[in-house]
Amino acid sequence: MAVVDQNGVVVDANDSFGTLLGTEAASLREQAAADLVDLASDGRTWHAYREVLRGHRNRFSCTRRLKHPDGRSLWAEVTVSPVPDSRRVLLSIADISDRRELQARLRHLQMHDPVTRLPNRTLFFERLSAALEAAAQDAEHAVDPHDLPETRADDARGDDPDPWEPSHESYRSYGYGRTGRIGLCYLDLDGFKAVNDTLGHRVGDRLLAAVAARLTECADSDGYTRSGGHLVARLGGDEFAILVEDSTGTEQLADLARSVLRALQRPFDLGGQRLSVSASIGVVERPAHGTTATGLMQAADTTLYWAKADGKARWTLFDPERNAHRMTRQSLSSTLRPAVERGEFTLEYQPLVGLTDGAVRGVEALVRWNHPQFGVLAPNRFIGIAEEDGSIVELGRWVLRTACRQARQWQKDHPRERPIFVSVNVAVRQVWDSDLVADVAGILADTGLAPHLLQLELTESAVMGSAGRPLQALQALSDMGVRIAIDDFGTGYSNLAYLSRLPVSVLKLDGSFVRGFQDEEHANPADQLIVEALVQLAHRLGLTVTAECVETSGQASRLRRIGCDTGQGWLYSRAVAPDRIAELIGGPEPLRV
Repeated sequence: MAVVDQNGVVVDANDSFGTLLGTEAASLREQAAADLVDLASDGRTWHAYREVLRGHRNRFSCTRRLKHPDGRSLWAEVTVSPVPDSRRVLLSIADISDRRELQARLRHLQMHDPVTRLPNRTLFFERLSAALEAAAQDAEHAVDPHDLPETRADDARGDDPDPWEPSHESYRSYGYGRTGRIGLCYLDLDGFKAVNDTLGHRVGDRLLAAVAARLTECADSDGYTRSGGHLVARLGGDEFAILVEDSTGTEQLADLARSVLRALQRPFDLGGQRLSVSASIGVVERPAHGTTATGLMQAADTTLYWAKADGKARWTLFDPERNAHRMTRQSLSSTLRPAVERGEFTLEYQPLVGLTDGAVRGVEALVRWNHPQFGVLAPNRFIGIAEEDGSIVELGRWVLRTACRQARQWQKDHPRERPIFVSVNVAVRQVWDSDLVADVAGILADTGLAPHLLQLELTESAVMGSAGRPLQALQALSDMGVRIAIDDFGTGYSNLAYLSRLPVSVLKLDGSFVRGFQDEEHANPADQLIVEALVQLAHRLGLTVTAECVETSGQASRLRRIGCDTGQGWLYSRAVAPDRIAELIGGPEPLRV
């Protein structure tokens, strides 16, 4: 402790005060106390100290970093308080270096992963948030990069906490974010779970530590940047991240990702255990301004998923267009089920025409979604989503009821004409997740449509290999009089043995075969042979054959010669509204196009 007069001059000091400062207590008299304990280095501290000296404040405390004459640094807690019944003040200092060191060690343990010794998720997000804020500052606030190495070395000495943590005052003084951009490589190991499951967690932890070392080497070899280097962190499990502050562009991130893949492709020797792993990496690079830590990580997570989906062991750069498609898909998924209730779906019908006489034998019902935001959507935009989330059951039931009601209405409006059948696509999930037989029976009864005027189309992959409930449902529908058609035949399993066992009445040849039926000069002989064989087989089994995607009269002629029964495609008509089908039925040449 030391006694200080109203002018801030040391009047007396005890021996401990002198020892702490590395000098004799007597030599401290007549010296300015503020100079001894660095109270004038910033305006706020200096003002508080002067207020105590003037008697306008009762007490003041602060923490200062002091330099000992032997070169070491120490952290001291400085307290200034008035001496009772006197115009003097008592200045006391306590060495809290051990406490500060313990706090620093505890923080290090709290902020670092014990397995890899890398920064953990908490420190990563703290550093990311600070980097985003710093990167958004103007370039004029950055210091000359040539000053950085020396500054780093000075700040790293002594008992000071890690200068590369955001809590350190030097973190913001190095001019982080000069380019105003931020980059991130977000990766996880392919098949790491198998290592843990087969070799145990001890080997898994050693592998993670070895991976961390190679990632650190890659980050260090990427070159010294103004931001103070790249931060490599373990976010949990087998997930790692490399944060690139002051990014120079996507090429820098791409080079870093490629170097990481090369490094991890080299086998790991772990105490006689030789392991090979790969990684999938999501790469994101964007301006810091307007970017949040949450938004950046969401983009990185999405891009990592793309890398996995594209085949693993690769890096993928964030693609705004691909992400927009994903967001659109999510939007469609969330609004699809309510859209059925809101009546946003409509049906169009494409004629199925007899190849021998050109008569319209039936129509295929094709659903369209009149989306309020994205306009009219074709089935390929939403049917897959509906199958995934189960809304295909409700949507399919609506399509079936609407198509049957429309077919019956055509029959009523044109009683003298031969009635046309309506063909409705059925997803295999409709068979599993609903009582399709009961639905069909109820709808036929409600609409009054004869069973033989309804055809249900299932894809080849859904029908082939059917057993149990699906096969029982198909058989019950067939017994009811409903026609069963295999759609896109020839592209799936093509297990011909099943054709004799399934209650199928129609094969619809996939359009890929028909496209090979161009003019005689450019025809594909293999396609013709395949189609001829399929048609002959189908006819011997008592099945009819419909050719899809018929676009030219030449195709129609060759299909007719081969023996196909009906054709469907733009040669005859695109999918049209119900009133157009009514015109075809009631026109001057009924049932012909």
